[in-house]
Amino acid sequence: MTPRHISLAVFIAAVWGFNFVVIQVGLDSFPPLLFAALRFMAAAFPAVLVVRRPDLPWRWFALIGLPLGVGQFGLLFVAMHLGMPAGLSSLVLQTQALFTVLFAGVLLGERLHPMQASGMIVAFGGVALIGADLEQSSPPAAFALCVAGAAMWGLANIGMRRMNQSHDPKPDAFAFMVWMSLVPPLPLLALSLVFEGPRAGLEALSGLSLMGLGALAYIAYMSTLVGFGLWGRLMRRYDAGVVAMYSLLVPPFGLASAALLLDERFSAPRLLAAVLILGGVAVGGLRARRPPTPARERLTNVTGVFGGPDEGHRTHH
Repeated sequence: MTPRHISLAVFIAAVWGFNFVVIQVGLDSFPPLLFAALRFMAAAFPAVLVVRRPDLPWRWFALIGLPLGVGQFGLLFVAMHLGMPAGLSSLVLQTQALFTVLFAGVLLGERLHPMQASGMIVAFGGVALIGADLEQSSPPAAFALCVAGAAMWGLANIGMRRMNQSHDPKPDAFAFMVWMSLVPPLPLLALSLVFEGPRAGLEALSGLSLMGLGALAYIAYMSTLVGFGLWGRLMRRYDAGVVAMYSLLVPPFGLASAALLLDERFSAPRLLAAVLILGGVAVGGLRARRPPTPARERLTNVTGVFGGPDEGHRTHH
């Protein structure tokens, strides 16, 4: 990658890392499920009016949009609402790459290679260390929901992989993200009505502050549309495995921004856990650097988002 494109990849990682601080700010203005619904509504409109819909059956939008939007983001926002710290959330969500490998083995019959297995053991060891170091400010339920959110992201990755295997040429990833954003709002709004109640939503919308509106705009436009659009440009120019490694910078940016802006403090065990998780994910992804063969196909990751990387990890037969 050229220095200019390396700088662009680092910039995107910073945007996605800072996203977790913005989510925490937004949760001060919105109930979590309503906030997640509004995020996808804002990402879809008005973009769907100018972005052409990919030539795909609607089932693919649902098969990916439900686990990604309702599962990953719904669970993440609830977890952070219950007390999961922003910086720690950015780190734990990185385990989506490992869940993707697990689901690929169970659902697609892909063989787990020793390098992948080693990385998973190391990274999940880091997750266990975080669980053992939880404080009262980080309830176990919030931690469990965050891990579940990472698992749902992994499930969405498998749906995206099957979709790409079934269609040639592959659909434009940015256009797919825009149109997929039409799927989560209704289920999330229904869940918000059931668990948060209409009164909480009406109070949030009637008392909307500039901070809340700014947070919504950031996660919908800056993190999702701008970040994903730039990431897609890099993916079209360079090998997916090379670009995807820059997604490992998202948790450091998330941890640093949370420490600086939210005064989150990290104990020595949590810092060690961060090293284990990022190291394990990096080791598990080393096979992505090998030259591709007909049996090796790109695994496209949907947003991340972290509002995060939407494309980039590979698994192999």
